[in-house]
Amino acid sequence: MADARDVRRLALSLPHVEEIECDGFDFRVGGKGFVWSYPERPPGQRRRLRTDIAVLFVGDESEKQALLLGEPSVFFTTPGYDGWPLVMLRLDEVDVERLAELVTDAWRMRAPAGLAADFDGNR
Repeated sequence: MADARDVRRLALSLPHVEEIECDGFDFRVGGKGFVWSYPERPPGQRRRLRTDIAVLFVGDESEKQALLLGEPSVFFTTPGYDGWPLVMLRLDEVDVERLAELVTDAWRMRAPAGLAADFDGNR
């Protein structure tokens, strides 16, 4: 079972990641977000950052749908994310190894091409 501390540790282990100060977690590479806390907005209430749920960049709609349909207990979306290549991940439904793959893939898709190529070449 993974948690917000694991997200932070994994994200910061990747090259050129910047952490945006907030009540949850928010990580970017090359100025582009790749994983952050889910900003839940219950009707009639203020937004609150859920650190038990991560929003992940997934690249495109087909990957998003594959994750949502393949593992509905792990991944979900909301109408506010329609049309965006993002999924929400229930952290307590994945182990740290799987989380590492997901965070690294999200980073790789958002990192500048040269940085991602260097990272992959050094692995």
